[in-house]
Amino acid sequence: MAAATAQSMGNLPSGAGICTSAPDMLFVPELIFGGLVWILVASTHVRPEIPQGWVMFVSVFCFVMTFIWLIIFACGGHKNKSGWVTADFAYHLTAAFFYFGASVPLASVTIAMKNTTIVPQVDQFRYYQIDIAAVVFSYITTLLYFVHCVLSAIRWKSF
Repeated sequence: MAAATAQSMGNLPSGAGICTSAPDMLFVPELIFGGLVWILVASTHVRPEIPQGWVMFVSVFCFVMTFIWLIIFACGGHKNKSGWVTADFAYHLTAAFFYFGASVPLASVTIAMKNTTIVPQVDQFRYYQIDIAAVVFSYITTLLYFVHCVLSAIRWKSF
């Protein structure tokens, strides 16, 4: 059983195989939850804008890069396996680090938003609820990228 797991972790999938291999099946949830963070943060009106801008940068950057990564793997564009395994690990480590670095300020701004009266009361509560959802999805996305990073590291080491 352990040998089968190690062998499946050592191969880079292509085509439909990305939907069944251990770390690569996380591409779709990363895209879904990352897209939700992007949409939710874009639909709020929060002061200060600086943390929200960082969250938007991270969510858009990771969404686009993950989509490109998914297309490369699906089309079989990875010929030099050792380089792609290393790049896969490095990208998901960077994405997990970026998302964690964006989730913490997003949560901080959301907590601070609870008691401020920058926008009218009805809109403030609605934006607060949207920001809470964005924080939850941001941490879920961080966890997905971290798990993908760990599984990519296992594949990298077994290669």
